[in-house]
Amino acid sequence: MEWTVAKVLSLAQGVAELVHDGDVVALEGFTHLIPVAAGHEIIRQGRKDLTLVRMTPDIVYDQLIGAGCASKLVFSWGGNPGVGSLHRFRDAVQHSWPVSLEIEEHSHAGMANRYVAGASGLPFAVLRGYTGTDLAAQTDTIRSITCPFTGEQLAAVPALNPDVTIVHAQRADRAGNVQLWGIAGVQKEAVLAAKRALVTVEEIVDELEPKPGAVVLPGWAVTAVAEVPFGARPSYAAGYYARDNEAYEAWDAISRDREEFGKWLTGVAA
Repeated sequence: MEWTVAKVLSLAQGVAELVHDGDVVALEGFTHLIPVAAGHEIIRQGRKDLTLVRMTPDIVYDQLIGAGCASKLVFSWGGNPGVGSLHRFRDAVQHSWPVSLEIEEHSHAGMANRYVAGASGLPFAVLRGYTGTDLAAQTDTIRSITCPFTGEQLAAVPALNPDVTIVHAQRADRAGNVQLWGIAGVQKEAVLAAKRALVTVEEIVDELEPKPGAVVLPGWAVTAVAEVPFGARPSYAAGYYARDNEAYEAWDAISRDREEFGKWLTGVAA
């Protein structure tokens, strides 16, 4: 079998080539290495009717929703971490501003297992979960299944196979092999489950130095790599920069008011 090698592109080229109107798009990263710069580029390029997927949508998804990029959100928790609600998200759900937003809510375990099923080429995942919640009554992609061996009632959720997954990492080499470390969420699984994958990195290097505990995404699993220093701000990148807590706090005031958000959006689009 002949493996392909990831392209090295600019961020603008990567989004233009890989993210299309109507796509299912996952921007993954758990507490850090969140691909914020890529989210802003999606806004600048005016993508519409996206189904946004993420275990923990935070302020970059609030921004994408407020910009009118999304028609649906598939998620397991949403908020401005350490601060409060996502006000653009709430405005879209409650008042259809700027467009209406359909939501599909799961648990963290359900979302993680959906990515694993997608990465494994399976149609669905089975887990012990959702017991004691009413999510199954609200979400039609949660079903009950009987174990053929024990008769136990379990939950089943369909595989997640995004059209494109975008993640941020610390390094990549020129062949598109990606190295990330620190708190790893479901970046690996989300990339392997996707039809296309864009990885933004702090730097492109000639050779990846071994690092204990690092996750390596091989170039054959990545469609394109873009060098984007500080591409995760205001989240953090272990070994490169710290979390900008003040930015998260400032977002609360910006996002509460449509006019203030409009000013912010004009600055990003410029």
